Amino acid sequence: MSQLDFAKINQLAEQYKPEMTAFLRAMVAIPSESCDEKAVVARIKEEMEKVGFDKVEIDPMGNVLGTIGQGKHVIAMDAHIDTVGIGNRDNWEFDPYEGYEDEETIGGRGTSDQEGGMASMVYAGKIIKDLGLEGDYTLVVVGTVQEEDCDGLCWQYIIKELGLKPEFVVSTEPTDGGIYRGQRGRMEIKVEVKGISSHGSAPERGDNAIFKMGRILGELEQLHERLTTDAFLGKGSLTVSEIFYTSPSRCAVADGCTISIDRRLTAGETGELAMNQIRELPAVKDAKAEVSMYTYDRPSYTGLVYPTDCYFPSWVLPEDHKVTKASTEAYEGLFEKTPHVDKWTFSTNGVSIMGMFGIPCVGFGPGKEAEAHAPNEKTWKADLVTCAAFYAALPLIYIGKKE
Repeated sequence: MSQLDFAKINQLAEQYKPEMTAFLRAMVAIPSESCDEKAVVARIKEEMEKVGFDKVEIDPMGNVLGTIGQGKHVIAMDAHIDTVGIGNRDNWEFDPYEGYEDEETIGGRGTSDQEGGMASMVYAGKIIKDLGLEGDYTLVVVGTVQEEDCDGLCWQYIIKELGLKPEFVVSTEPTDGGIYRGQRGRMEIKVEVKGISSHGSAPERGDNAIFKMGRILGELEQLHERLTTDAFLGKGSLTVSEIFYTSPSRCAVADGCTISIDRRLTAGETGELAMNQIRELPAVKDAKAEVSMYTYDRPSYTGLVYPTDCYFPSWVLPEDHKVTKASTEAYEGLFEKTPHVDKWTFSTNGVSIMGMFGIPCVGFGPGKEAEAHAPNEKTWKADLVTCAAFYAALPLIYIGKKE
């Protein structure tokens, strides 16, 4: 492997800061909540073609894939390009889609989570082209859909239906300037209790489903305290996120009660383990409650339906893995300091890339976790620059380690 000119890569990344900023602001200006990404995907395709990607395609689910090179080592980089909504508009100090920019930051929905990553990836492609950094690798830059609705669904489709199986994937979710190598998994679980209604004046004639669920709720709170802790990923957790009921009226005994549970899975915890922990609770058994997993089957913007269970496994890339080492080497070569290596608090597309399919996944992305889903979301122009440089340098460093 020829010696990379890190100074030249950094210089060019800095030179393209205005273009990355303009591209990010153009994406932010296009509302692109999950299942409504068509317009922003078209805008990304246009930018990829403008900077010189060899091939740009939109797959049947609506993901956009830009390719550089045709070498034997297939490497992918991923940014989900859907966003959450804006929430209460009164909490925003500026228009979330018009956004703003100043000398250091760019504001708007999606700047950190996660369209900033897309801006850096596209201009990393331009740096690779400009500096002749192609090698015996094929780089696929992917803008994925529906992640905010169902993380990893897009990559289930890409791997199983398109047959794209990279040697590793870089997730460009925000990493607060560090290199991330794992995350807890998660599940969406439903617990249903049935009762018998009666007139509220004679509750003894019925069987109150809400009272039954109340006892289950107390035991779930206690279960949370007993969940496993992993030295790197931290503690497994659960919280009750929703509650529903059925009743003939406000003057009747409730005949049904259902809750949703957000279960976070640490290393070593499986979906079946988490379901059985709930099924074995005494109050669940006494109530003959039904415990099941939610299914996601919402159509993508193209109309494609690709159902999946709402089970998203945890994953950890070992600290001594060649992908972790190559990422650290790229960071140290470019920035002349040691990276902070950590993990995400939230969930990413890595749940399917590595959690389900075992494809190594590493994270390095512009912005901060705390900006995700928050009002007044912003990212930092300097982050766009450092990430573009990192993405441009990493493939050659990786294949040098392989050969």
